[in-house]
Amino acid sequence: MVAILEKVHEDEKEFVLRYVQPGLVGLIDGTLSTLAPIFAAAMLAGSHAALFVGLATALGAGISMGLSEALSDDGSQTGRGSAITRGVVTGAMTALGGAFHALPFLIPHLPTALTLAGVVVAVELAAIALIRKRYMAVSLRSSVVQVAVGGVLIVAVGLLLGNA
Repeated sequence: MVAILEKVHEDEKEFVLRYVQPGLVGLIDGTLSTLAPIFAAAMLAGSHAALFVGLATALGAGISMGLSEALSDDGSQTGRGSAITRGVVTGAMTALGGAFHALPFLIPHLPTALTLAGVVVAVELAAIALIRKRYMAVSLRSSVVQVAVGGVLIVAVGLLLGNA
């Protein structure tokens, strides 16, 4: 029984190193790094511009983060698995994290789009906090505070620059 539990623990540790951690890095980066450009574009040029700036930053960030993860470690140094797998996971999660809060800007009415985008960002940040709690043993309260502060600061930068 002890051997089975040790194997399960090792399998979960490997899963976290190879998939969860790269995915979480991508989701955090995609969610946070795209906020300022999207909100600045919305304030400067409206929903249509925010949608395309958001999609461009999400896809560009996904490619960049995927390459960064894949080229930073071939897996032999850290035991984190295939560089290609980690790169694809990181890149895909980065693109998804950035794209979700760009989609509300399909709505042409800017105040409605901004409100819905804010709700989507809150859901994304809550998901990040829950994943961190489950796999990284971070308390939910601490994780929510950390990701919320980061999100608020970045949205504020976007709104300030968009109103400059």
